[in-house]
Amino acid sequence: MIVKMEKILEVKNISKKYQSKEGEIQALKNVSFRVNSGEFVSIIGPSGCGKSTLLSIISGLENKSTGEIYIQGELVNGISSDIGYMLQRDCLLEWRTIWSNVMLGLELKGIKTHESREYVAGLLKKYNLYEFKDKYPQELSGGMRQRAALIRTLAVKPKILLLDEAFSALDYQTRIMVTNDIYDILRKEKITAIIVTHDIAEAISMSDRVLVLTQRPGTIKDMQKIEFDIKNRNPINCRESPKFSQYFNILWKELGVDESD
Repeated sequence: MIVKMEKILEVKNISKKYQSKEGEIQALKNVSFRVNSGEFVSIIGPSGCGKSTLLSIISGLENKSTGEIYIQGELVNGISSDIGYMLQRDCLLEWRTIWSNVMLGLELKGIKTHESREYVAGLLKKYNLYEFKDKYPQELSGGMRQRAALIRTLAVKPKILLLDEAFSALDYQTRIMVTNDIYDILRKEKITAIIVTHDIAEAISMSDRVLVLTQRPGTIKDMQKIEFDIKNRNPINCRESPKFSQYFNILWKELGVDESD
């Protein structure tokens, strides 16, 4: 039986130029790719190649110079309620409780209903944060804060989640555990995710595909499909697979200096 993948996002010929003291700079050039529903796609590339710029354009927070963004076949201009965004910092408000923080998106949208409160309470219980709902962010570990930030994003029920170096502020051991937690939550909630990271290992362990950008102006150099023969896949057991080092070597070479034709 062939399962047909439903396309949820299409990025079509996106280019970005901006002005600097040195003149016009092209950050991105004709970037095109598609993402299927429920898929995890990572974006990697050299520093300054436009990874975060691309994510900001998809989110609607930054204007593109040319190109189009489609969500489920509909042309999108500007910010879409179908997209959630997690940044490098968790951005929890230190003076608000965890409950108040995770309800913030719903509060700003004016949709704090009984149903939405029940949904958020269910997420907190499901992912072991409900007993900490009256605590303040400074009372939680880094990993718990990231889970709270994710639940705040999931509370508004986005179809697509963008993560921009969302785990880079964590120490290595915490980062490994948090990526495992976040991966598990997103899979269970059937969320489509696009992840920008400088960490090749993180990209491989979390993704169905890895998109490699060239040096600036960023354009797509390769799209590497990631497949592991693992029954209960998660980032930790992916790192233990013999195929992990094979993918790592492929992507390491892709990120190297281009050879002359």
